[in-house]
Amino acid sequence: MSNESFFYQALVYLATMVVFVPLAKKLNLGSVLGYLIGGIIIGPALLGLIGHGGEDLMHFAEFGVVMMLFLIGLELEPSLLWKLRAPILGLGGLQVTVTAILIAGLGFMLGLRWNEALVLGMILSLSSTAIVLQILNEKGQMGSAAGQSAFSVLLFQDVAVIPMLAIFPLLGPEGAAGTVEDGQSLIAHQPAWAKTLIVFGAVSVLVVGGRYVVKPILHIVARTRLRELFTASALLLVVAIAVLMTLVGLSPALGAFLGGVVLANSEYRHELESDIEPFKGLLLGLFFIGVGATINFDLILQQPWLVSGLVAGILVLKFSVLAGLGKLFRLSGEQNLLFAFALPQVGEFAFVLFSFSKQSKLLPVELIDIMMAVVAITMALTPLLMLAYEKVIVPRFGCTANKEEREQDAIDEKNPVIIAGFDHFGTVVGRFLRASGVHSTVLDLDSDRVDLLRQMGLKVYYGDAARFDMLKSAGAEQARLIVIAMATPEKNLEVVETVKKHYPHLQMLVRATQNADAFDLMNAGVLHIYRETIDTSLRLASDVLEMLGRRAYQSQRAARMFRRFDEKSLKGLAAYRDDKQYVNVARERMEELQKLIQADAYTNMLIRDAGWDRDNAEERN
Repeated sequence: MSNESFFYQALVYLATMVVFVPLAKKLNLGSVLGYLIGGIIIGPALLGLIGHGGEDLMHFAEFGVVMMLFLIGLELEPSLLWKLRAPILGLGGLQVTVTAILIAGLGFMLGLRWNEALVLGMILSLSSTAIVLQILNEKGQMGSAAGQSAFSVLLFQDVAVIPMLAIFPLLGPEGAAGTVEDGQSLIAHQPAWAKTLIVFGAVSVLVVGGRYVVKPILHIVARTRLRELFTASALLLVVAIAVLMTLVGLSPALGAFLGGVVLANSEYRHELESDIEPFKGLLLGLFFIGVGATINFDLILQQPWLVSGLVAGILVLKFSVLAGLGKLFRLSGEQNLLFAFALPQVGEFAFVLFSFSKQSKLLPVELIDIMMAVVAITMALTPLLMLAYEKVIVPRFGCTANKEEREQDAIDEKNPVIIAGFDHFGTVVGRFLRASGVHSTVLDLDSDRVDLLRQMGLKVYYGDAARFDMLKSAGAEQARLIVIAMATPEKNLEVVETVKKHYPHLQMLVRATQNADAFDLMNAGVLHIYRETIDTSLRLASDVLEMLGRRAYQSQRAARMFRRFDEKSLKGLAAYRDDKQYVNVARERMEELQKLIQADAYTNMLIRDAGWDRDNAEERN
């Protein structure tokens, strides 16, 4: 079979996705880097499985970028943007503007033309939404001040791509100010005033048509109840927008974004998202594979010091800007460090904009080739930077130590209960104990949350409960119980080990997010483990049974039986955690539980146990 045949190319690209993306996610590198690495390996630089086909692929796969921007538009309801205007426009706007100006200034000083320097500055001001949000979520830091600030900046950057796509053609050389070839645009040879009128007319058609034409058509399609027809309609909508923008010489991506915003309040928003998402993901994956395959490694090997210098320079410059803005917006020292370490890389949208720049002849091809590799390297370094922040920077240079020393001196109470961790989980525990007349000493590692809770009148101390001296200052020698509810499983285990070593008399009640965390805690000898989702999940399931006509007593009895059996089974499954028999044993336990609950329900039905919900039953009847 020829290397140029369709089926061979499809086999190579799909196999690359299946192999390299799971591997990259396993290494906490993110799916984007998985695609890039896969493209590099199958490209001409290494295996040569696709030759220079990556360049031909880009024209097709760039439609995935159009779909991505359409979906971003669907998510951006005008009301939501208005509510978040302060952090998004303030912190996000300043980050993009200041970074772009500084990089543009350096580029101009190094010999680039002013328009080239400005284009480069805008592209490199962006950060990686996919990688940063994944890392912050995995580390449980999205709810922190740094996490929320990072989210605001990333959201502004995603939206800023749209005006960039609109501005770039104006910065290009004469005759290249468009996203399509002159032969494809109906207005290429029109006078300037006519081009302006046609462009505004096309945008007006898009806005008015989306509001008054597309919605009724989608309503008619939805009434057919044919899922494949709605999928075809969603794809038709995006393709039609892209064609309309191409005909008037504008970016299809810009039109897709506007179309998404127009439909953001539509009742069909979620259906459109679910139907387009698989196509968007597949085409974007192909796009990033194509980017990896077209990276010019010969050029990089010829100038390794230049590439290394660019990577280091970009990271240092963006880090400095982020740290300065974080201080301006009053992030605490440790949160500011986290914010600055999370966002100094260049993001995946840079590949889109560099590809656009190459088509529009905005930047020299040699510069684009080098910057493609620089962007990929900065993204690959992000997990390592976050690891360095967590393991090296914070323990040595962060503000934790100073704050802990100050708070240790301020802890002048000895209570029977210590609560380590006071986010949404620990707060509920603390409030309930307080309402019940039980006093507790509360420790938390998030300095901004501590300050906020103090303003609300709660007595919370900033400190690391994994440290022996902090627990001693909190009165661990006199306390009877410690509730360990830290934000991450790793931190919970650290506190458990400290308590076992120095205060074995303390009874530990420990939070677990999922079964894997519970297994780790069991192996550490913890007896009282509380999975934070089990009670809420069972309460919801019990309500489902009641809404379907079951009596409240029977529903809640079944829920209690499920919980007792599940906790007992969990202890048994811990022994099979790393064993091949785990799946079979888990399946047997589920079948046993199903038979047990059904047998109990049948017995209750025979004896017609009235229980305590007669009024509820009468109301439903």
